[in-house]
Amino acid sequence: MNLNDLHIFVQAVESGGFAAAARRLGIPKSTVSKRVAELEDGLGARLIQRTSRSFTLTDVGRDFLDHARAVVIEAEAAESVVRRRQVEPSGVVKITTAVPTAQFQLADRLPLLALAHPKVRVELHATDRFVDLVQEGFDIAVRSHFAPLPASGLVQRRLSVEPIILVASPGYLSGRGKPRRPEDLREHDGLLTSSMATQWRLRGRAGEAVTVVPRVRMSADESLVLLKAAIAGLGIVCLPESFTRADVEAERLVRVLPTWTAGAVTTTLLTPHRRGQLPAVRAVIDFLMEGADAA
Repeated sequence: MNLNDLHIFVQAVESGGFAAAARRLGIPKSTVSKRVAELEDGLGARLIQRTSRSFTLTDVGRDFLDHARAVVIEAEAAESVVRRRQVEPSGVVKITTAVPTAQFQLADRLPLLALAHPKVRVELHATDRFVDLVQEGFDIAVRSHFAPLPASGLVQRRLSVEPIILVASPGYLSGRGKPRRPEDLREHDGLLTSSMATQWRLRGRAGEAVTVVPRVRMSADESLVLLKAAIAGLGIVCLPESFTRADVEAERLVRVLPTWTAGAVTTTLLTPHRRGQLPAVRAVIDFLMEGADAA
């Protein structure tokens, strides 16, 4: 079945006749008549009863019209999607995120984004304070969180959910021994996320939970500082897996108690609904989401 024939048939019906459809389509009336006739021949059914004075749909023609109209609409929508993607996005896109997320999740991705969309200019604002996207004029926020985000008028898209793992340097483990069970961590130096933090809550693969209190060797509320301290051999640290991946692969760090995690962290992309429809913003969202799928 020819899609163009469906389109001509729908136009003929909606225009009330072949002559009116021909004028709307900019083609000869004879072409409209011929295409509709060939459509009917292919179907083996009369769709339109036409005389010199009347133009009416048959019963089967009315049923066929509903489906033909739906096919034409879907075809036009599909074409529109392709045409929108062919228009090169351009303009400024403002992103806000926390400092660790910028360092460990966006620092490698944003240069690739700039290369893929040379007319898009990203302005990244890394801060650990709360940012109101709408009031402060941001297009996108990338937020990492441990609990579900509260309901809001923002569109949420989940980028990733990753475990928080324990790692230490090979040198540290060589000198202090490798923990075999969570309770062994009480005899090890810990690198904690704040001066108020004193313990780790761990969960095993079977769902068992254990709380352990390591010896506090150092505390910092900045993930990169803790990562560097672990690489330097100061102790064991709990960090999201993506933060440690490059150093584990380079063997600067080793995973400790690989069957245990210290919870999980979710990273979510948020955007005001209307801003998310802008071509440049849409391109950035799609690029970041594709990167998350690939990871």
